Amino acid sequence: MRATVCLPTYNEIENLERMVRALGPHDVRVLVIDDGSPDGTGQLADRLASELDHVEVLHRERKEGLGPAYLAGFRRALADGAELILEMDCDFSHDPADVPRLIGAAEAGADLVLGSRYVSGGSVGSWGLGRRLISRGGSLYAQTLIGTRIRDLTGGFKCYRRRVLETIDLDAIHSKGYAFQIETTYRTLRAGFRVVELPIRFVDREEGGSKMSRSIVLEAIWKVPLLRARALAGRL
Repeated sequence: MRATVCLPTYNEIENLERMVRALGPHDVRVLVIDDGSPDGTGQLADRLASELDHVEVLHRERKEGLGPAYLAGFRRALADGAELILEMDCDFSHDPADVPRLIGAAEAGADLVLGSRYVSGGSVGSWGLGRRLISRGGSLYAQTLIGTRIRDLTGGFKCYRRRVLETIDLDAIHSKGYAFQIETTYRTLRAGFRVVELPIRFVDREEGGSKMSRSIVLEAIWKVPLLRARALAGRL
């Protein structure tokens, strides 16, 4: 199956080339989605696209959040005929060597594959207590409110089958950060698709700055009960 990795970037000039080249051996297309990075990431992406057949670039005018960037990437990948669409971080928090495992699980029948930190065999390295509490607490909070056994609802390492993204109404999704990951997985479950978690080791970035912010956490806090309420009202 033709697979495309959607790789959103904002000021990732230290990581982009290494990531793109690390993904090269895995027989995937790489779609770099750059939100007008002022550090030259977009220009580097254009150079890599001119040198490497598996790389494409989607330029966006400004930074609007992770959710809108992924939605733009999903639409481009679908239009280009991808059968499997992956999302992952550009900062090596997600190991590119795990991409074939996610693709393999989708080819074996899963509709959405989640690279999970919180199932048996998964782990998080080098995080402080505060970051661990925010991430694990966010997943537990969402897991309880929406009533699912999925353990890692805030993770951003995923592989979708095409039919999932064609079904869950991308135009209705307006979340931007953690809430985007929760909402897309919840909509997938609500649509009756099969979701599988694979254990991964998540490590903190070594280059560049974290995109985590207070507004991302607050969005997830109010968005999750809203999603549940809409589901109960038959509007999701």
